[in-house]
Amino acid sequence: MKKNFLSIERLTQTFPDGAGGTLTVFENASFGIDKGEFVCILGHSGCGKSTIMNVLAGLSEPTSGVVKMDGVAVSGPSLDRGVVFQNYSLLPWLSALKNVTFGIKARYRNWSRDKVIEHATRYLAMVGLEGDVIHRKPSQLSGGMRQRVSIARAFANQPKLLLLDEPFGALDALTRGTIQEELLKVWSQTEQTVFMITHDIDEAILLADRILLMTNGPFARVAESVEITIPRPRVRTDIVTHPNYYAIRNHLVQFLGKRSKELAGQRSDGESQSPDPVRIDLTEPAPEPEPDLVRAQLKAVNS
Repeated sequence: MKKNFLSIERLTQTFPDGAGGTLTVFENASFGIDKGEFVCILGHSGCGKSTIMNVLAGLSEPTSGVVKMDGVAVSGPSLDRGVVFQNYSLLPWLSALKNVTFGIKARYRNWSRDKVIEHATRYLAMVGLEGDVIHRKPSQLSGGMRQRVSIARAFANQPKLLLLDEPFGALDALTRGTIQEELLKVWSQTEQTVFMITHDIDEAILLADRILLMTNGPFARVAESVEITIPRPRVRTDIVTHPNYYAIRNHLVQFLGKRSKELAGQRSDGESQSPDPVRIDLTEPAPEPEPDLVRAQLKAVNS
């Protein structure tokens, strides 16, 4: 049996409900992510996406269940897991360059100063930041530039798993599109494993290898795993003409608009809850009908 690089096994999270009882956010959630895979997760607010992200990052402990990376249980924060938040989370007293070198020096303690700076500068250049701008402090940068620094900092530390928590949610549409393209370029060069929360369906289709769909809470679950059958490299203006684009998009919209509510509140009854795999590919030829079925159809026509 194939083992995933990242394995989420029977994850359950409950919180006090304020009335003496407990609120179950999700229960016995199980899914896996392969090494080098880019996975997005979609779901309505309150379904538990950020809770799953915090558990993967080691920022909170689940009520029960386990997360394994490379076969080892995850516990507490680690330099092997990098996080990019929506609000940039940069150190305001340091320049863009020093925000990146800060983490590199912590991870690679035996590196020389020149090697640390060269490494940081290279990753900043990957996200389009070069020249004088890398010596500016966050307050002197636009929102898009700050998020570029956050992405460069996370990738430069070369974590085994990169966690993105709606990293483009606060950006305008034009800046968002540009940085999405920069993110794809960096990811394609590093082949790091990425798990990303987003509310944007088109963003998920552009970026992801697979999209996980969550039902509404409480008792939410990861119900489907939708494969994105659009070849890479992907360009925003081109993928909309691919035959699979709107078929996949319509499936996602239908799930989030209707089925996520219909499937909400279903308890696991102690069983592990894994997502159903979904593959939509209109470019594949239709399967040949079974000979017995063809004979039965001919008989029905001739009778």
